[in-house]
Amino acid sequence: MRIVRYLKNSKIAVVLIVCLLIVQAFTDLALPNYTSKIVDVGIQQSGVEHAATEEMTAKTHDLIAMMLPAQDEQTFRDAYTETDNGTYKLNAQGEKEQDELDRMVAMPLVAIHYSHQIPDLDLDQVMQAYQAGAVQKQDILDMLDKAKEQMGDMGDSIIQQQAIAAAKAEYEQLGYNLSDLQMSYLVRIGLTMLGLAALGMVVAVLVGFLASRTAAKVGATLRGKLFRRVVSFSDAEVQSFSAASLITRGTNDIQQIQMVTVMLLRMVLYSPILAIGGIIMVSRTNLAMSWIIVLAVVIIFVLIMILMRVAMPKFKMMQKLIDKVNLVSREILTGLPVIRAFDRQPYEEQRFDDASTHLMKTQLFTNRVMTFMMPLMMLIMNGVSVLIVWVGGHYIDTGAIQTGDLIAFITYAMVIIMSFLMIGMISIMLPRADVAAQRVNEVLETEPTICDPAPAAARDAELEARTGGATIAFNNVSFKYGDSKECVLEDLDFTCEPGQTTALIGSTGSGKSTVIKLIERFYDVTCGSITLDGVDIRELSQEALRAQLGYVPQKAFLFSGTIESNIAYSNEDMPDERVRTAAEIAQAADFIASKEEGFASPVSQGGTNVSGGQRQRLAIARALATDARAYLFDDSFSALDYKTDAALRQDLHTRLGGKTVVIVAQRISTILHADKIVVLDDGRIVGQGTHEELLHTCEEYREIAMSQLSEEELNGGEAK
Repeated sequence: MRIVRYLKNSKIAVVLIVCLLIVQAFTDLALPNYTSKIVDVGIQQSGVEHAATEEMTAKTHDLIAMMLPAQDEQTFRDAYTETDNGTYKLNAQGEKEQDELDRMVAMPLVAIHYSHQIPDLDLDQVMQAYQAGAVQKQDILDMLDKAKEQMGDMGDSIIQQQAIAAAKAEYEQLGYNLSDLQMSYLVRIGLTMLGLAALGMVVAVLVGFLASRTAAKVGATLRGKLFRRVVSFSDAEVQSFSAASLITRGTNDIQQIQMVTVMLLRMVLYSPILAIGGIIMVSRTNLAMSWIIVLAVVIIFVLIMILMRVAMPKFKMMQKLIDKVNLVSREILTGLPVIRAFDRQPYEEQRFDDASTHLMKTQLFTNRVMTFMMPLMMLIMNGVSVLIVWVGGHYIDTGAIQTGDLIAFITYAMVIIMSFLMIGMISIMLPRADVAAQRVNEVLETEPTICDPAPAAARDAELEARTGGATIAFNNVSFKYGDSKECVLEDLDFTCEPGQTTALIGSTGSGKSTVIKLIERFYDVTCGSITLDGVDIRELSQEALRAQLGYVPQKAFLFSGTIESNIAYSNEDMPDERVRTAAEIAQAADFIASKEEGFASPVSQGGTNVSGGQRQRLAIARALATDARAYLFDDSFSALDYKTDAALRQDLHTRLGGKTVVIVAQRISTILHADKIVVLDDGRIVGQGTHEELLHTCEEYREIAMSQLSEEELNGGEAK
């Protein structure tokens, strides 16, 4: 199972939890046995626990010794020491052999104290004859067997009970207060039970703490791995999963794994330990009724299998439905202005309601199945209790077991059944968590298509000491997305020189933005190569490549924080002077100064609290604040007015020195004075040159220019 593999880095914690669970199981399983002792020994036997009493009269001692085989007699005599009062007390050796002594003295002690009920048996005369040698030990043993036959058909359990009654009589004969004996025993057992309960509580708290901590560590590790993997993805991998699905996998799926991991460590590991321990305790209590437990376990497993067959498909479907709800929610929240503008709120509400209702119905179905399971399980448990009491009543009536043993058996049976019940409940939840783990693993096992070269093969060092602009060359570059058969770009061949501005223009969908993404290596070329200062960018690490480039995306995006933190995004310790210089070049200084808090003004997520033009200028300033050698502007001036656009281009020309500038633009006025203009049409280069050259040599460029500028502007005038 995938979830178990996540615990391989927490082996010590798992081993410690298993050890603590064994201790917890010991405490839980010991308590019913002590409850049985309180009923059987503390109440019914007045605290007398053993047939071999701690003290006995000399007469009883000699009679018992007389009725034991020679080997047992020696063991018995060695276990007792004569006191000054003429009685015999159990010594240290006898305490070690207490259980063996109980077995030996049971029948002789019963014979002694119930001899008056047996006709023709006078133990005093038998003792005198034995001491005089008139009677041999074997004769006495045969006599004892005959007396046992006369006492009736009693099992060992009844003999043991009668022996305890005889022991009580022996204590009374010695003047012991049985009430004191009883209270002493009850207090001792009660304190023992309180100690075990306290130990169990402490262990349970420790297990819960360690399990929660381990599960949280698993969740944090998975989230970290997932985040690092997703950050390494190119746009192709992100689109293949979808952003909504990746968010669900990083939150809901990992939360599901974390929750089940806690249950795995606390319940799944504990249930078999408890069940095995319960079976051992039942075997020590009474095996005759064990068939009842077997029957209950079989019924539980049949019920669980039926429920799993019914609910399992729904559990597997649930994660995909959560994905869908997240996808619809994300689309609605992102496109809310468009939805309102076209008055499509009712349609989107219905779309969300359909996705949410489908998820709700699936969850209701699984919850109802689980709700249906619990009453059935309780019915089985209560039915088992009734069956145990009914069968156990017959055993008590025949003297096979005692009342306390029946109580203990019921408790152990419930423990075993509950253990299998917990295993069954978890077995229903585990597949859903396994589906979540599979979805997380799909992301973790997906290799990014954009990979760094081996460190030994990387050519990063060739660029580290270089300054000034960078030469970016496209050498017969073709590109297509994924498994698409059609090329988005085909046979691109041009060079962006240091100290020059290279502009890309063309109709919508001609591949302008794709060119910028290829330079940034968001995608790898299908054919040909892109070089930076003569080095194929695939031979550079992504970090080294992007350190050479300042990038402004087509859709300006700002992070939550302040204006200053957004401009200094590439370096938290960036000097204030560089931040302000970048803002000035980007024509953002004036609107920043107009704000009350200046550069410390807050920026909301995505930059939604500033206008489109301000957001674009801050994105440009963010790129200009880096130490890049080439700046890539992907249609980054579209939200600027003509005046700001012209001022920005003038500052770029005068203040960037010998840096390389690549501009993607829709407006001719933005690229009018570029050193080189590359015209794209349907992914192909249809013209290269200056504005004046392309007006005469490139029909596509001329059409674009004439659609935007007047004849006067085309012939050298400035765009208004």
